[in-house]
This record gives sequence, C-alpha cells and structure tokens, in this order.
Amino acid sequence: MIRGRRQFIQSGLAGGLLLSLSGWLNAAGPRPFSEGEREMLAALVAAMLAGVLPNEEPQRSRLVAETVDGVATAVSGLSLASQDEIGELFGLLVVAPGRVLLAGVGRPWREASVAEVGDFLQSWRSSRLNLFQSAYGALHDLIFGAWYGRPANWQAISYPGPPRGYF
Repeated sequence: MIRGRRQFIQSGLAGGLLLSLSGWLNAAGPRPFSEGEREMLAALVAAMLAGVLPNEEPQRSRLVAETVDGVATAVSGLSLASQDEIGELFGLLVVAPGRVLLAGVGRPWREASVAEVGDFLQSWRSSRLNLFQSAYGALHDLIFGAWYGRPANWQAISYPGPPRGYF
C-alpha cells in the first residue's frame, strides 16, 4: 500500500510540474505558435488528414503548413480563456515529458510516424476520461475547421460556398 501512495504522490508531483511549466510557457497570452507547436500541429494534421493530403512533396508540406496557419488563425479568434486552455494543451504536448506521458509518442513530433500519431489521437478519442475526449475534440475541430475553411477544399464536401448577394 505504501508503494501505491508513493507512486500516487510522484505522479501528482510530476503532473503539477507539467502544468506549472505549461502555464509558465503560455503566460504571455496570445502569440504566434512556437516552432515546437508548429511541429506538433504538423504531425497531428498529417495524421488526421492522412486520407486527403497528397503524397507528393512539396505540395503535401505546403498544405500541412497552410492548415497549421489556419489553426493559428482559428485560435487567435477564440476568447482569451479558450486561447489559454489551447495554449496549455499545446504546451503540455510540446515538451518531451508531456509528449511521452500524455501522448505516448517517444520521438520528437517531426520524427513521429503518422501511425504513431494516429494511435495517440485514437487513444484520446476513445479514452474513458472526458478530459482527453474533450482535448481530442478540440484538436479535431481546429484541424478540420482549418482544412475545410479553405475554399479549395469545399468541393470535397459539396459545399458551394457562402450565400452571395444577400449582404
């Protein structure tokens, strides 16, 4: 029983340190994404949009970068409280301990395979914990919103575009 308490306390301390670190990293408020956040998002975009992204470079990299830019635009339009929450999530996923403990991805995001990232996303999507399910939903909505928010992708979902002539 003592071993279980020690493990519980150690886990609590590690989680507290990770949260403190993410809060410190995001204390400045709205800001452009860091290189680490862009790499993490690029890995998530590649996994979530695996079936629609082209395989050919440099078109694939360009579309991933445009989608990451779209996520940045979407996040900048959220309330400050929502931006802070997204910033904390990104901060936790960018640092190596958070990436390993929360996502189960051992390699840096730029080196992670689409399959590894897909497994992480699926584990959050089907998690028993509502927190992980909510985080997955936020990532999903941000990425798919950024992808399908581009007029070039509207045809794939049979969206004719916004109404014209009414305003």
